[in-house]
Amino acid sequence: MTILDSDYLRDSLPIITVLIHIAVIILFSWLLFRVIHKLIGLFRLKIEERAATAEHMRRMETLVNVSHYVASLLIFLIATMMILSKLGVPIAPILGAAGVVGIAVGFGAQSLIKDYFNGIFFLLENQIHEGDVIEVNGKSGLVEKVTLRYILLRDFEGSVHYIPNGTIAMVTNKSRGHAYAVIDVGVAYRENIEEVFNVMREVGAEMRTSEKYATKILEDIEIAGVQDWADSAVVLRSRFKVIPLEQWGVRREFLQRLKKAFDAKGIEIPYPHVTLYWGQGQKKEESA
Repeated sequence: MTILDSDYLRDSLPIITVLIHIAVIILFSWLLFRVIHKLIGLFRLKIEERAATAEHMRRMETLVNVSHYVASLLIFLIATMMILSKLGVPIAPILGAAGVVGIAVGFGAQSLIKDYFNGIFFLLENQIHEGDVIEVNGKSGLVEKVTLRYILLRDFEGSVHYIPNGTIAMVTNKSRGHAYAVIDVGVAYRENIEEVFNVMREVGAEMRTSEKYATKILEDIEIAGVQDWADSAVVLRSRFKVIPLEQWGVRREFLQRLKKAFDAKGIEIPYPHVTLYWGQGQKKEESA
């Protein structure tokens, strides 16, 4: 071996060592990512076994997804810093510059920072889960994804709305505990109100004992009474206590069954109409 070859090998050894170290860091990061992913999966299975309600399931699913995202980000940042250190890039100036840049960016990206802070509190305070039906910022729909920065909402028409967490001032969650299917029924003024109430109770009892709705309706129908005197109908208000997200289906089914019951009983369901009155003509004076 010549002197030139020995010098070349001596100079190449540090480069080879650095490359080996970088490969080890990448491999270790990948293994750590897989282990954390596996642990999160096992945690999800344990939660699914112990979850008492669907609400608990949605909450845990949201926390699992966010934890996976945060763990991946931390592993990537730490691995990047270690690789830069092995390449001889000073880390301290980068961290210092990142702090200064972070302050500068913070003033210009206050809304983005607000998004992340609000997202953290949404998770800590258990306000929104994936799978909930909510109303926020004038939009209603199913929550398909919750991140620290935004909420992905899909409405009834299938349109997708991305709502930044920092813009949310109030959330109406329609998926917690129980719900009420509020139903207003209009009947003609000439109908006997008590008889109409009895028909509504009969239809409500039939629904609650049916196989399809027995588990969805929690209590018997509650009739509040006369809600309004409309132009052409007496409006009667009632409601069912139901499990979350079933209020719309129960309402539609009740109205369908009630229409058949009213038809069978001869109870009139009025519709807006107008009566024209021409007035009374002026009487002609009788001649003397």
